[in-house]
Amino acid sequence: MTDAKQIIDDTVKSNDVVLYMKGTKSMPQCGFSSKVAGVLNYMGVDYADVNVLADENIRQGIKDYSDWPTIPQLYVKGEFVGGCDIITEMTLSGELDQLFDENGVAYDKDAADKIREANA
Repeated sequence: MTDAKQIIDDTVKSNDVVLYMKGTKSMPQCGFSSKVAGVLNYMGVDYADVNVLADENIRQGIKDYSDWPTIPQLYVKGEFVGGCDIITEMTLSGELDQLFDENGVAYDKDAADKIREANA
């Protein structure tokens, strides 16, 4: 296993929720990363953020790890969930709430409902 893959594997498996993104959760550096981080922040999810812009090996490594070509990438309990479009769809359909519920991830249900109401 390469160093980057091992680092990614350790990070994904040692945190309940991880977002690989461009920038950080407090200062996203692209619109797609900002959108996913915004959803997680608004819902009060405790998650680890990994700035792929800080390390080219991690930036390419996460794409190889998931076999997914784009960033951001969300992981819950060690499993790849998806990128911006998938997370947006899951948020609006309630599937993200269900995923968090099934995995014991704390979040603000009222905030999740408000996102759906605002986008109805």
